[in-house]
Amino acid sequence: MSIHAVSPMFVGRARELAALGDALATARSGASSTVLVGGEAGVGKTRLIKEFTGRSDDVLVLVGGCLELGTEGLPFAPFTAVLRGLVRELGRDGVAALVPGGTTRGLARLLPDFGEPDKDGAEARARLFEQVLGLLERLAEERPVLLVVEDAHWADRSTRDLLSFLVRYQRTAARLMIVVTYRTDELHRTHPLRPLLAELGRIEWVTRVELRRLTRREAVAQAAGILEREPSAATMDLIYARSEGNPLFVEALLSEPGGGDPLPESLRDLLLAGVERLPDETQELLRVASAGGQRMEHDLLSAVAGLDESALSRALRPAVAGNVLVVDGEGYSFRHALIREALHDDLLPGEHTRLHTRYAEALERDLSILPAPRGAIELAHHWHSAHNSTWALISAWRAAAAARKSTAYDEQLRMLSRVLELWDQVPGAAERIGCDRFEVFRQTATVAHLAGEFERSIALATAGLAELDHESDPLRAASLLRQRGLTRYDLGRPGHIDDLRRAAELTPADQPSKLRGQVLESLSRMLHGAEDWPEKLATARLAMEIGHEVGDATVEAHAMINLTWTRYRYSEIEAQLVAFAEARRLAAAGGAFNALMRCAISESDALEGAGRHEQAAQVARDGIEEAGQYGLARTSGTFLSINLAEPLVSLGRWDEALQVIEHALDLVPPPPYRSSLQGFAVDIALARGQLDRAEHLLASSRSILSRGTYRDQSVLPHLCREVRLLQARGQVQEAVELAARTLEERDLLNAPRYSWPVLVVFAQLVADSPGSLARLCASLVPRLRALGQSLDVEGDLQEAHRLTFSALIAALAGSEVSGKRPPALPADRLSSAALIEVDRLAAWDRAVAAWEGLREPYAEAWCLVRAAQAALAGGDRQAAGARLVRARELAGPLGATRLLEQLDVFGRRARIGGPEEPGDGHPQGLTARELEVLREVTDGRSNREIAGALFISVKTVSVHVSNILAKLAVATRGEAAATAHRLRLFD
Repeated sequence: MSIHAVSPMFVGRARELAALGDALATARSGASSTVLVGGEAGVGKTRLIKEFTGRSDDVLVLVGGCLELGTEGLPFAPFTAVLRGLVRELGRDGVAALVPGGTTRGLARLLPDFGEPDKDGAEARARLFEQVLGLLERLAEERPVLLVVEDAHWADRSTRDLLSFLVRYQRTAARLMIVVTYRTDELHRTHPLRPLLAELGRIEWVTRVELRRLTRREAVAQAAGILEREPSAATMDLIYARSEGNPLFVEALLSEPGGGDPLPESLRDLLLAGVERLPDETQELLRVASAGGQRMEHDLLSAVAGLDESALSRALRPAVAGNVLVVDGEGYSFRHALIREALHDDLLPGEHTRLHTRYAEALERDLSILPAPRGAIELAHHWHSAHNSTWALISAWRAAAAARKSTAYDEQLRMLSRVLELWDQVPGAAERIGCDRFEVFRQTATVAHLAGEFERSIALATAGLAELDHESDPLRAASLLRQRGLTRYDLGRPGHIDDLRRAAELTPADQPSKLRGQVLESLSRMLHGAEDWPEKLATARLAMEIGHEVGDATVEAHAMINLTWTRYRYSEIEAQLVAFAEARRLAAAGGAFNALMRCAISESDALEGAGRHEQAAQVARDGIEEAGQYGLARTSGTFLSINLAEPLVSLGRWDEALQVIEHALDLVPPPPYRSSLQGFAVDIALARGQLDRAEHLLASSRSILSRGTYRDQSVLPHLCREVRLLQARGQVQEAVELAARTLEERDLLNAPRYSWPVLVVFAQLVADSPGSLARLCASLVPRLRALGQSLDVEGDLQEAHRLTFSALIAALAGSEVSGKRPPALPADRLSSAALIEVDRLAAWDRAVAAWEGLREPYAEAWCLVRAAQAALAGGDRQAAGARLVRARELAGPLGATRLLEQLDVFGRRARIGGPEEPGDGHPQGLTARELEVLREVTDGRSNREIAGALFISVKTVSVHVSNILAKLAVATRGEAAATAHRLRLFD
């Protein structure tokens, strides 16, 4: 493995590259174009320009940079560099030939190669400016010219004047683009570049682009490019917190072994350059402020610095003007966290301790200076940094309580972890905080679970249990066993049922208690096997009774949710929704926010399982908002993001789903949640032909799932994706072998919702496999058919999968499929082979209608392609063409590249359904479905008869008929039939 100094990947700048590309396109067309690119030091201005120029092969690129030289830069430095480069490339005489008028004495002011300069004066300056502009425009006559002036914040007055002249007076007909880069963090309030940028920004052909810092996801991609592997989440958390997304800082910190070591000297010098130019009293105040954290309130800084208002303001003003500090509400923030870190690292040991002690004492005197829970947390930080272990422990315990009230679980976890860290250093720790070590372990394990730190929660619970005698203290042991069982389940670790059963044994059955209710409810929640169903139901009922008796709304609501999942199937969704509403009422009445979150998770999941995609999405979206309010965005919020992404994918709103997924992944969810989110991104990538992306995401999910034992809802969709990716890669034999192993090793009868898609994927794989695998594929068909006959069907969504599977199996077996035959194709006019194809077409049409009713465009389009193939095999080219056109209408907006390619290949081979044949596809603007309905109308059928023939609802037929009348510009069904005959639509 190698480590690159700079990431070979260029991330997070697509919008900026596009803006530069648009400006260059404008210049190529002969219009004036200038882009001003700003950003702080290290944010990637030079890298952006390098990437941009590297993609502009037909352009003459001229680059010159301003130089820092005291208070003013070197006069005309960038233009001297540009001219010197041109002389090297074209020669002195070649450049002279391009100068308007043939005289180069003006250019001699930039480069001695051109002889003696003109006499001094205003005219000489004007002549120089004109000659530079003329030279650039003459160069642009041959090919487009890109002039890049870098580091304009160091530009001297002469350079700024020439630059202003070039931007203002470049000819609209010249193919010249000017790019100027500058550091925004250098532009203090009186900086001379500020007014120039404002003036140029008002010119019509000038665009301003400001580079932002990278998002965490972009910084991870940058780090992965440098390391040639993705860094651990903990490493990335530290590096991103320190770098705040500045690409140069990310690179510098990655070059250090641990990412948390002292700053590299070169980076430290860059960060402190602006500080060292400030007055001594300001630098001293900044050292005091550095101990206060990234952001400090004015009143707190005043109390610690010991300065009166006048002296404090006098010392602060240069720091704000110099862009080292920025005004932030009623306080101040360092422009970048690493500036504060560099200053803080420079403190001497005694100075470090004294300053943090002063901050702690100031907060002890008046904690209300800072808002809760920030005041308590910062107080704990300062006592800890002052190396006062006793007060550090006490204040951390209090800060954990304050964080709990604000549902700030990450901060609460940090404070509780500090209490455990300091425990052995403080004599009588239990007496000082009024709590023993075991209770701290229990609370920390619980909070780690809430914060999404599942591995840590399990480790803490295990450590706490090791310190306890289960026989002498059974209730406390039961409490921690329950917590470990819950977390093990969420992380897919074995032993969760054992933990919960042991916890149930330790709680007295004859004494209803809050703890026993919690344990029984958790146990009932974890029992999923069919053989466990009676126990699950009985345990949930008992837990609900106990919860009601002891007044525990959380247990009562959770148990109600468990009962609801046990009692109802997806086909009974209305009854489910009523029961979930009751659970929500119980949770809301008792302020049980965890139960409220589970209500949202369960309700959205049930709705999606029943095929109610829109409702599922709305419930999940509302739940995500609630999760943020309760401080559970990283756990319940990201789980609900899974439940939002799934219906969005079903509805064909793929780009929206990807946005939801990316936002949730930015929160760094627990690994199992990340795997599920990535799974839906894989589905979209596979459909869009992005196989490398699908493989990358699938490898990440595979790694997560291999480390635990997960339920069918996680494993079976993953298996489907593995098979589909292998098939898409052309590794069909490996895909078939994986399908065979799955059928051999897994019980697919326990979870119909997740097993039906597996059967569809496997049947499609067998149907599309080459003849060389016929023997292996043939061995799968009987098993698939047997599973299809045995597997339950719960609700409309599973019925749609069953219909799709049945159509595939019928095609594999070569047998007829029962069902109505379209009356428009009389049996006496068909051969026996054609009759089979009619049955197959009817089977596919039933599947199409089912997916249409569920509003799943991709599944509908996929089945339409199969229906078109069956129609063509039966000799009905027009029906095949209509179905292909409808499939294209659905697949196009999705960007379903692979399906569109299949459509094109099939259409070309059969010479039907292509865009060049509108007569076969959509005459008079009719959709494929409307054409089918019109055919039935022409045969004199009523809406109810049409609904039965096409397997759609009467209401849907009515809508189609209204659309047909409007498109044909007729008023009645009879007129529509007459128009169809006149246009010979069905001849």
